[in-house]
Amino acid sequence: MRSDTAAIVLAAGKGTRFRSEVAKVLHRAAGRSLLGHVLEAVRPLELAQTVVVVGHQAEDVEAEIARIGLPGATTVLQAEQRGTGHAVQQAVPALGPDVRRVLILPGDTPMLPPAVLEQLLAADSAGGAMLTAVMDDPAGYGRVVRSAAGAVQRVVEHRDASPEELAIAEINAGMYALDRAGLEAALGRLGDDNAQGEIYLTDIVELLGAQGAPVAAVDADPVAIGGVNDRAQLAEAAAVLRSAHLDHLMREVGVSVTDPAATYVDVDVEVARDAVLLPGTILETGTRVGPGAVIGPHSHLIACTVGQGATVHSTRAIEATIGAHATVGPYTHLRVGTHLGADTKVGAFAETKNAHVGDGSKIPHLAYVGDATIGTGVNIACGVITVNYDGSTKSHTTVEDGAFVGCDTMLVAPVTIGEGAYTAAGSTITDDVPAGALGIARSRQTTKEGWAERRRG
Repeated sequence: MRSDTAAIVLAAGKGTRFRSEVAKVLHRAAGRSLLGHVLEAVRPLELAQTVVVVGHQAEDVEAEIARIGLPGATTVLQAEQRGTGHAVQQAVPALGPDVRRVLILPGDTPMLPPAVLEQLLAADSAGGAMLTAVMDDPAGYGRVVRSAAGAVQRVVEHRDASPEELAIAEINAGMYALDRAGLEAALGRLGDDNAQGEIYLTDIVELLGAQGAPVAAVDADPVAIGGVNDRAQLAEAAAVLRSAHLDHLMREVGVSVTDPAATYVDVDVEVARDAVLLPGTILETGTRVGPGAVIGPHSHLIACTVGQGATVHSTRAIEATIGAHATVGPYTHLRVGTHLGADTKVGAFAETKNAHVGDGSKIPHLAYVGDATIGTGVNIACGVITVNYDGSTKSHTTVEDGAFVGCDTMLVAPVTIGEGAYTAAGSTITDDVPAGALGIARSRQTTKEGWAERRRG
């Protein structure tokens, strides 16, 4: 643990170019908020403390920080957004007394990997270090001005730059690792004499140099340090993150992805060796896929767990558990609370919700099973419905081991079908069926000879 190092993450801005009611850092890319990506990059560094500067929609941002659960993370409020330097001025007093070095990061750089931050922290300079990058199109970024000898002299923001300075291709990434004492001294000298009338953090580079504590430049990949300022850039960042994660799954884990361009997998999704992801697969929100499972084509799983060797075809599932070697789909909807045991089958146009289905049981097609416990080895035939809602109350259905529920049966909850029992096709079952019994709840057929001929006549 780096007990002498803390991070300050700047996350107070609204993000006007997003044209959104949602705070900029809360917008999501590849399964995490922009702020979440930054905090996850900080996590492996094991810093003593992380202070997040919040402002716009502070309560919502604080809730997101709590959900992420980074140890040592706290917040400070920048009630009036007067620039990045002003934000750091608010954060520094919240640092612990043992902090000697400060890592400063923007909260909108989702592609930032921990390895780049390790490089930044490893740089050896009296004042500290900053990340820079050479870009083909540096428009909008602050330019790094160097001396004739190549030392960093200052950073000039795009709006304040001269034509000669605008021609500089090296940009400031807005990420620093600075000596705390020098930082505090420089912060006290910051002003707002610039085009935007803001207190720029970038001015500390020149101030530290004047104090005899120059800031070293650490070259970084432009993609890694790229910020997200609008929804188009958000989509571009998400694509980069997904591509990198799929590449990791294919090369490092041993997952087959038939068409990466048509496969969308969040960065917090885990897929085990020998799993296969077919085109149209979307895996979100921490989904876990076991070894040898086949997902897709055209399956969308959110916060699900898929067991070893399972097959999930053309399915939408939310917060569901799919057991080992289960078969799901096509055209299946598994809603919240579904738990399918091993070797189960849920087939075409079947829907489940808050249902526990035991090992080896089958719901092959055209059925709804909700608020139910289905035992092992049960067959739920075509057209079966658990009638679980009476307009005000949800009630539970139990089908015990080895039972057979016949086609087009309505199970009106609360009701229990006993072990090994049967229900006759077309029945509306309102009373419990004992173990080993046959439940029949339908009118006896009446046949009227010659009726059709008389009608036609």
